[in-house]
Amino acid sequence: MNKITIAIDGFSSTGKSTIAKQLAKHLGYVYVDTGAMYRSVALYALQNGFISADHFNQEALILQLPQIELSFKFNGDLGYAEVYLNGINVEKKIRTLEVSSFVSQIATVSEVRKKLVEQQQKMGEDKGVVMDGRDIGTIVFPNAELKLFMVASAETRAERRYKELITRGDDVKYEAVLKNVTDRDYLDTTRKDSPLIKAIDAIEIDNSLLSIEQQFDKVLELAKKAIKSSN
Repeated sequence: MNKITIAIDGFSSTGKSTIAKQLAKHLGYVYVDTGAMYRSVALYALQNGFISADHFNQEALILQLPQIELSFKFNGDLGYAEVYLNGINVEKKIRTLEVSSFVSQIATVSEVRKKLVEQQQKMGEDKGVVMDGRDIGTIVFPNAELKLFMVASAETRAERRYKELITRGDDVKYEAVLKNVTDRDYLDTTRKDSPLIKAIDAIEIDNSLLSIEQQFDKVLELAKKAIKSSN
């Protein structure tokens, strides 16, 4: 049976990664979390003093791009691949609210996008991939056989993210998480290079009121149809 490319785009905290991991595992496909790649670059920028609340030295970051090596290594215990920045596992570090606060700014830099899109396209050359992000169906894989666009209200997304961070032990306030969600929405949809938009042929899924199980069943049915159509 032919393998296809599945592109999952949408706003922050819409559960793109969750559904992408589930789908890839069920289909035996490779899962690529492109958001983790941008988060890793944001972490690198933070660690090297290129970005903070009151400044962003884009030129310094651009000059350092050749020194940034990203890779994914499968963790059998977790059942998915974790991201490595220059050989160091940064999966936990990139999920903090601090990194989340800067990732959309990092994603506005054309040179960063160019570097990461090239890597993403290489990862999906052989198909059999589920990739989630902001521009997968529009820029990375415009010819993907299945494109999904995930949406949910800002309040619903902030509540999910808040619970996730609290469960991890992070000291955060719901209001700060909601502001982060709305700020990222604005930056993601208004940036000049590859803004977050729904591809014309993408299927929109509002999961505000869907359980994880309901969402998976719906997406799996769509994937099976797309795979069948490609054969």
